Amino acid sequence: MTLKKWILVGAALVIGASVAPQPFSLTDPALAQDKMPPPSREAVQYSYAPIVKKAAPAVVNVYVRSRVQTFDSPFANDPFFRHFFGNAFGHPSERVMSSLGSGVIVNREGLVVTNTHVIKGGSDAAIRVALADKREFDAKVIAQDDKADIAVLKIEGGDGNFPYLQFDDSDSLEVGDLVLAIGNPFGVGQTVTSGIISALSRSEVGQSDSQVFIQTDAAINPGNSGGALVDMSGRLVGINTMIYSQSGGSVGIGFAIPSNLVRIYAESAARGRKVEKPWIGAKLEAMSRDVAEGLGLDRVTGAVVSRLYDKGPAAAAGLEAGDVITHVDGVDVSDARAVYYRLTTKGIGQTARLTVLRHKQPVDIELPLVAAPKPGRNDAKNLSGNHPLDGARISNILPSVADQFDLDEMDGVVVTSVRDGSLAQQFGFQAGDIIVAIGDAKIANVDEAERALANRQQLWRISVKRGNRVLQLQVPG
Repeated sequence: MTLKKWILVGAALVIGASVAPQPFSLTDPALAQDKMPPPSREAVQYSYAPIVKKAAPAVVNVYVRSRVQTFDSPFANDPFFRHFFGNAFGHPSERVMSSLGSGVIVNREGLVVTNTHVIKGGSDAAIRVALADKREFDAKVIAQDDKADIAVLKIEGGDGNFPYLQFDDSDSLEVGDLVLAIGNPFGVGQTVTSGIISALSRSEVGQSDSQVFIQTDAAINPGNSGGALVDMSGRLVGINTMIYSQSGGSVGIGFAIPSNLVRIYAESAARGRKVEKPWIGAKLEAMSRDVAEGLGLDRVTGAVVSRLYDKGPAAAAGLEAGDVITHVDGVDVSDARAVYYRLTTKGIGQTARLTVLRHKQPVDIELPLVAAPKPGRNDAKNLSGNHPLDGARISNILPSVADQFDLDEMDGVVVTSVRDGSLAQQFGFQAGDIIVAIGDAKIANVDEAERALANRQQLWRISVKRGNRVLQLQVPG
């Protein structure tokens, strides 16, 4: 059986550090360009060198040194034991790991975009960027989103006049457009590859509900993570992040995060804000062949509205369960992730125009994009104490929380975050875990969880639902 793997690798694709009158112009319209095949054999011999000369200075190498906790145990090679119990047993030890990726400077002041998996586990003091001109600087993480795999760094020091790339509109791309990639594959040094756009709006390979990717055949390899994908106008159209490979090397199937999503994170980080995704108050699912047949549709595409929350924006706008969303602002959407991506890049405070099929007839819906309601004071709490959930933050399962973690349940308690180095992390708790029971007590809300953890037990018994499995944790008190 052939082994097939998805490998996170990003590539630095850069085509031009355009000099603009504004130091951080993320929203300038792209220069208009005619798209046509080469008119002659001589035209094919033209070089990308002028574009590379402009782009290369804005592509950086990102070096990260991190300390990794390991432990010696007779069960160390058991994947389930390691995944759920972490370092709770055995003899802990520490080793230093180094990683290498790429990044792209997007303003004069030294704002760098890269992937979160490039800087994962590194502290600010351990992150360093190296420019093409051999200058090196420390960098600080100012924003990151693990689900989107986007991180924003700020270069410390320098003269505040760094070379940078401007963003282009990734929605203007077409299959067949030429692109370049610049990065540091395998640590051999800055490298440029060329290719075309192979496909757009790839959503099957993402982990987040708002991830879609640009597919390219430009060579992308390990070490390219966080690099730039650029078009022939010399502007940034994507951040390379992943390849599909059987061997670990490039086979011509690479994926980049579209610049329209990256730009939102860069602009928000530059203003000291966190990206908030619109909350629509509905659960969307990808169309399946069975559902399409049941609805009498001849196309297996679109996002099915499977559930609506009372008083949510979608219900107020007129969406109904069973509606199939086919377009957002006139753009085809193939599944739920494509819908969420369009709404996220549209932004809170805007209104999206949805086209839905209802009883086979098209209906237009105007959907206001709003932020998710904030949890109340007693809806979420940080847990601390002499118990296995020390260091976890838990929340009642509000509609917005259910949307965030893609939960079907509305009753119970969900782990929303786990503090690094805490007991909860060591015992393997993860964001998205639902606490079903503690001891003999079923847990329906945050208050019940706190009461159940208040008295120390000789044997802690905690039931956790993760995906479609219920895990049983038993730990001496």
